[in-house]
Amino acid sequence: MENLAGKYALITGGGRGLGKATAIAFAKEGIHVAITGRNEENLKSTVKEITELGVRATYAVFDVSNYQEVSHAIAKLTNDFGEFDILVNNAGIASFGTVLDMDPLRWTEIIQTNVLGTYYVTQSVLPQLINKNRGDIINISSTAGINGSANTSAYSASKFAVIGFSDSLMREVRKHNIRVCTLMPSTIASDMSIDLNLTDGDPEKVLQPEDFAELIVGTLKLPRRAMLKSASLWSTNP
Repeated sequence: MENLAGKYALITGGGRGLGKATAIAFAKEGIHVAITGRNEENLKSTVKEITELGVRATYAVFDVSNYQEVSHAIAKLTNDFGEFDILVNNAGIASFGTVLDMDPLRWTEIIQTNVLGTYYVTQSVLPQLINKNRGDIINISSTAGINGSANTSAYSASKFAVIGFSDSLMREVRKHNIRVCTLMPSTIASDMSIDLNLTDGDPEKVLQPEDFAELIVGTLKLPRRAMLKSASLWSTNP
């Protein structure tokens, strides 16, 4: 079993929802955590919770869809906080509507954030992992990236793309002992899903962010020789 204590992790979109739950789960394992996002108050609050668990924590405010912001912020985080062992590409946005009705600018924004954001952050962190000849990258897609549905064209296209990017990346970097795992959750009671009225968040039936964080931790604890390539997480009986 892989020992996670003392490792350094970067989680995008870490101020709330899945990212926050993952950050807290990591801290409980002794992982030092840096989180990113666009809402500084959420990030500050989450960092406070993480540090109370006895690990180092920090945050950076930037937009993952902006390559210059990403490269500058990650260079500063690496210098001020430490080199990373784990990257969780969690930041993402969603909107739903028909192909004809959705504003093309919003369609583009979803692709820019969910796809190019994942690429920009990975491209900035990857040299550290290659230099160490070891590391883990967790890319968050969605079951919407496996099957399309009416009114989900932009979101599904972005999440299909994340799966393709992850599969190619995995085949490039496994020779460096870097594990790339793509996770595809169905609807989870995250802030985003509740805001979009996708679920009522009933904890008796609907997946909770903590469930997803537990899957990520379990994946990372696998012996280094073992890599979970991909997995879907569903509510049993929503």
